[in-house]
Amino acid sequence: MRKFFRALWRIITAPFRLLWRILSAPFRWTAKLHAFLNEEPDSQALIDAAAATFQSKEARASLFDHIEALRKHLFRMLLSLVVTVGISFIFTQKLIEYLSQPVGGLEVLRAIEVTESIGVFMRVALMSGIIIALPYIAYEFWAFLAPGLKPSSKKFGLVGIPLATLLFVSGAAFAYYVMMPAALPFLLNFMGIQAELRPASYFSFLIGVMFWIGVSFEFPLVIYVLSAVGFVKPQVLKEQWRLAIVIIAIIAAAITPTVDPVNMALVMLPMSLLYFFSIGLSYIAYRNRNKNLAENQ
Repeated sequence: MRKFFRALWRIITAPFRLLWRILSAPFRWTAKLHAFLNEEPDSQALIDAAAATFQSKEARASLFDHIEALRKHLFRMLLSLVVTVGISFIFTQKLIEYLSQPVGGLEVLRAIEVTESIGVFMRVALMSGIIIALPYIAYEFWAFLAPGLKPSSKKFGLVGIPLATLLFVSGAAFAYYVMMPAALPFLLNFMGIQAELRPASYFSFLIGVMFWIGVSFEFPLVIYVLSAVGFVKPQVLKEQWRLAIVIIAIIAAAITPTVDPVNMALVMLPMSLLYFFSIGLSYIAYRNRNKNLAENQ
């Protein structure tokens, strides 16, 4: 009889327990995230840890656990790519129409191969799916590395994911809205010869430029991270700014779709500003690093 009333009570209270689980879930997740972000890693040196791996069965078992965890993270990354690419198929046609606007729309493009249009559709869908999945892929990398990071590094890494995404999108938008309108008229009518555009060549060119400009906009974040770990010193960046401008010019020449100095300057200007902005970030990161080292001594 007691079992009957206990089962009846569980049935009656099931909706209330489910509601409580739903309402309390954000608080429980927040508490777990806070504990994880403030958890101190093992202070054992990397060399000692590597040596212990070959001397201890427990350490070898732990290594296999890390490999298994990496496999799960990689599987989730691949699964996210499959999902985002599948989602991107829904709006790829509209995206292709939007990307073709700088040259006057799809009606301007002329395919000369039977499968060319299908290949362009698949390429744009794949690239858009990868870009959509980038924040989650970065999060999976962070989740794999986070257990071995200090609390400050964990928090910075977590904040850096949306920041890196924003920088990449800003670079791609700069390439599309600023570079393309300036470069395409020069390219399409160079020497008075009107170019006949193919979908494959045009979209490969456009996606490539947008991707590499987006990557170049990640430079300040990379400098901040390298300065935070002590690999780059801000004083060196400040003293070698002339060399940096020369390197930026070479990179701009490689990325720029045209050979004229105007379009090359369009790439050099934001990259140069990002470099000087990176110097300021480097000073902040290096100062915080020295402060943490002084506190730990």
